[in-house]
Amino acid sequence: MEERLVKFISALRAGGVRVSLAESADAFRAVEDLGVQQRDAFRLSLRTTLVKDAESLPVFDELFPLFFDSGDAPPMMDLTGDMSPQEAQMLAQALHQFNQQLRQMMEKLLRGEQLSPGELQRLGQMVGLNRMDDLRYRDWMARRMMQALKFNEVRNALKEMMKLLQQMGMSKERLDQMRQLLKANQQAMQDQMSRYAGQRIAENMSETERQESAEGLLDLPFGALSDRDMDLLRREVTRLANRLRSRIALRQKRAKDGQLDAKATIRANLKYGGAPVELRHRNHRLKPKLVVICDISTSMRHCSELMLALVYALQDLVTKTHAFAFIDHLEYISPDFAGRQANDAINEVLVRMPPGHYSTDLGYSLESFTRNYLDTLDSRTTVIMVGDGRNNYNDPRLDIFSRMARRSRRTIWLNPEAPMLWGTGDSDMLRYAPHCDNVIVASTLGELTSAIDHLLSSP
Repeated sequence: MEERLVKFISALRAGGVRVSLAESADAFRAVEDLGVQQRDAFRLSLRTTLVKDAESLPVFDELFPLFFDSGDAPPMMDLTGDMSPQEAQMLAQALHQFNQQLRQMMEKLLRGEQLSPGELQRLGQMVGLNRMDDLRYRDWMARRMMQALKFNEVRNALKEMMKLLQQMGMSKERLDQMRQLLKANQQAMQDQMSRYAGQRIAENMSETERQESAEGLLDLPFGALSDRDMDLLRREVTRLANRLRSRIALRQKRAKDGQLDAKATIRANLKYGGAPVELRHRNHRLKPKLVVICDISTSMRHCSELMLALVYALQDLVTKTHAFAFIDHLEYISPDFAGRQANDAINEVLVRMPPGHYSTDLGYSLESFTRNYLDTLDSRTTVIMVGDGRNNYNDPRLDIFSRMARRSRRTIWLNPEAPMLWGTGDSDMLRYAPHCDNVIVASTLGELTSAIDHLLSSP
């Protein structure tokens, strides 16, 4: 219990609650005097000794059950235990219609089997939960785990299974019972993932604080960055931009001469009787013209902010940048950067366009772009889309995106999501990808920097 209490106090501090050494000692003495058997008395003793202002109460109330409540997962019911042989045979035939991955998850829900610790750990690692230390993202991480588990596909498959069972002649009473228990089991599994996400984040918060160096954060997924991490990376962007600028300028100096221009060479050497003495080359177009369209919804905010900061820190390597931001609508944000520090401009944009839940509408934003800003695209323009391709089940307007790609010199999409999540849930990424010249996974600042390096170095 002492170790658990130490971790709880560390998590409170990581969550912004000011807890002194004296207050920690008071908490240990209170627990020693009152014990832990009476939960309410135990909870009040910790709250009294560790929390000194009302603003800290929500943090305490959220963390306490994650450390001290029972870790048992919500109970689930076995639907197959009281089935007749005929009903069991119908169920087996219906399940046989689905692929192995879906069938395994469906059978787990039918038998009322909870996710094992190993399965939860693998899901957490897949979505970056092991590095997350901010409880505000608990529900989001739980949804990401559900997406990785293909929970929506499983849910739809269960509905299809019920229709098959009805067609086979299973009784209405049994079908109604199965629907009710399956719904309860699905909710229990969702609750299990949410609880695991909260407990893992709380454990991460209690661990030793990360070293105050942005170098260690370059390979940390955007979804796992805390507010403190972002403060460090905002300062790191300037150093990264200077390093990129030197590297790209050196490559440009080495490749300043382009392809041999035969016509210009002949014209230049007419004074020598046509004998080629002075060679002429076509100049490389070293400074691209950029149109950057960034998704700044909740899941994309960190990635888009750092992308914009890098692009504007490298403006001397670019002919012109037209920057746009969108959530449920599109805004032209280049004027925000005129004569200002990039971080100040980006912060103003983020405040002006606060994130919402399930409000992303890329299709409508693309429509606004073609209606008002299509003239920013020409044969010299590189379009950079920064987003996860999730569209909240709205029309993705592939026709408009295809038109933009054809009008531009090239189209690059930077996506922080793992490719295995593309096409799941409300993701339209697999539909946008064929219209792009290149799709790059950029889930960390290191990967994002490498992508920009390649982008600005390509002729």
